[in-house]
Amino acid sequence: MRSVPVFADFSSTPARLSNAVVVHHRCGIAPTHLALGPGGHIKVDFTVDAPAEDGREPGDAVVTVTLPGTSAPLDVLLNGKALAERLEAGGEGADSGARRVVLTAPADALTAGANLLEVRNPEGSDALLRIAAVTVAPAHDQDRAERAMAARTAARSVVTFDTHVRAPGTTAWQPAPPVRFHLDAGGRAVPAQLSWRGTDGSEASVGLGADLSGFLGHRRAADATVTEYRGTLTERLAYPDGTAGTRLRRFSTEEARGDVWTPSGELRLLLDDGGAPLERVTWTDRNGDTTSLALSGGVGAPAVAPVGELRDVTPTVVGIDASDEFEEWAEVAENLVSKARTKWLAHDETAEVTFTLAQPAAVAAYRLTSANDAPDRDPRDWSLQGSHDGVHWTAVDSRADERFHGRHEAREYSVAHPASYSRYRLRIERNNGSDLTQLSRVQLLAGGAAQPGPADTDTVDFTGYRALREGAPTGYRGTTVPGPWSDVPGEPSTADGPGRLLAGDLGETARSLDEAARLIGKLSAYLKES
Repeated sequence: MRSVPVFADFSSTPARLSNAVVVHHRCGIAPTHLALGPGGHIKVDFTVDAPAEDGREPGDAVVTVTLPGTSAPLDVLLNGKALAERLEAGGEGADSGARRVVLTAPADALTAGANLLEVRNPEGSDALLRIAAVTVAPAHDQDRAERAMAARTAARSVVTFDTHVRAPGTTAWQPAPPVRFHLDAGGRAVPAQLSWRGTDGSEASVGLGADLSGFLGHRRAADATVTEYRGTLTERLAYPDGTAGTRLRRFSTEEARGDVWTPSGELRLLLDDGGAPLERVTWTDRNGDTTSLALSGGVGAPAVAPVGELRDVTPTVVGIDASDEFEEWAEVAENLVSKARTKWLAHDETAEVTFTLAQPAAVAAYRLTSANDAPDRDPRDWSLQGSHDGVHWTAVDSRADERFHGRHEAREYSVAHPASYSRYRLRIERNNGSDLTQLSRVQLLAGGAAQPGPADTDTVDFTGYRALREGAPTGYRGTTVPGPWSDVPGEPSTADGPGRLLAGDLGETARSLDEAARLIGKLSAYLKES
C-alpha cells in the first residue's frame, strides 16, 4: 500500500480527515466521537496509489478502529470483503478505557485507486457503537497514519475539559470549573503529565490520555482540601482560536549552555482552571522530555495594592447569582450593582448573593446600603467570602448584630487581610426578624489606586529548567512578549436514509490535483444522492 496516510479523526467537530471522505447512516455526532445505532454504519472512501512502474501491487494494510470505552460489536468490511464480523471490541488499551481494534487487510482486498472501508453496528445490536477514529496504513509502517493523525491533533492545541472532583472515601463526583490549556514550546509533542500551582497555594497534578480525551489526577484546594480530579475533553481548537480573553502568555525563551544563555524560541502558555493565576507549572511530554517553570508574580495576577484610597471595583462585575429574588416586582439581584434607588428582595430570612469579577481584585472594604422600607428585612449577621473557582470559599470578613439606622443608609466595613479573588459571596445568616431579606446596593472596594501588575505591564518572567528524556537538565528562562498579538482573534444529530456526508476539515485530505479532482467528484456524487 503506497498512498497518502488515511485517517478519519472524530474526536473533534468538524472531523479531521486525510485522504478520506466519510458518509454515515443512523449515526449521532458527538463532540468527541460518532455513535452508531443498531444497523448504523460509516463508509470511508480513500485512495491507494496506482501500481509502481515495476508492476508491484499494493501490499497488505492495517486497519485500526479506535473506540472510546465500552462499545457494541462491530463489522468491518473493505471493498465488500469482511475483515471482521460481530467482533467484540476488547483490543489494545482496554484497561485505560480507550480500545483499539487492529485488523490486517490482505493486499488482494485493496485496489489501486478508490477503496471503500465500512464499519457497522450490526442489526439487532442492543448497544451504541462509538468510534473515535479510523486509520488505514501499510503493514510495513502501520503507525504511519497514527503519526500523521497525531501531528494534526497536536496542532489543535487549545484544549478544554469538563472536570469533576471526588473526596477520598466517597463515591459521588461533584462538578468543578472547566480547565483550558495550551502549551507550545516550538514542538508538537503532546503532554502526558501536567501539574500546576496557583498563587493561592492550590495545586493539581494529572495524567493525560494519549489522545487528550481526558485526564485523571488529584487536586489540593487553597483550603488544603484534597480530592481526586478528572476531566473529559469537550473542545479542541487550533491556536489561536479559544484564547481571546484568556490568561495566555507568550515568552521569548533562552536556554543555558554552560554559562552561556542562548535563544531557544518562543513559549506559549495558557492554563486556566477557574482559580488563582499560575505560580508554577511542570509538564512531561510523550517523548519523555520535562519542562518546569516558576513564574514571577503569577501569570495574569494583578498586584495587590496597599490599602489607601479605595476604588470601586463593582463596575467590573460580570455576573450575579442570588439564592432567591423577587422577579414579579423586578426586585432582583442585578439591582445591587445599580446606582438607582432600586433593591433586591429574597423570600427568606437567610440569603446569599455571588458577584463574579472580570478580573481578580483584593477587596479591602465593602459597602451595604439598606433598602427603602421594612427595617426588619435588613441583614443583621453575615459573612463576605472570596473564591477563585466558585467551589472553595474563604471568609474575608464576618459581622454580627449589625443594624442600619435609616433607609438608604450606606455603611462601610473594612477587610482586615485583603486577598485577590475573582468571586465574592455575601452570605446573610440572619436579619431583623422578617421572613424576607432585602438590600438596596452592594459595593466592593479595592485598596489604593490600580497598580501596574503583570496583567497590565506584561512584565511576567519565568525561570526553570528543561530535561530531555536521556539528557541532563539545562537552565530555562523567559521574558514576556508584550501584547496585543495579531494572531489572537477576537444533543447529537441523527440521520436516516442511504447515508449523509460527514462534515469534516478537508484541508489536508487531498495532496495532488488528480486526488483533489477525484475527491471533488466523490463529494458531488454524495451530495446528489442526499
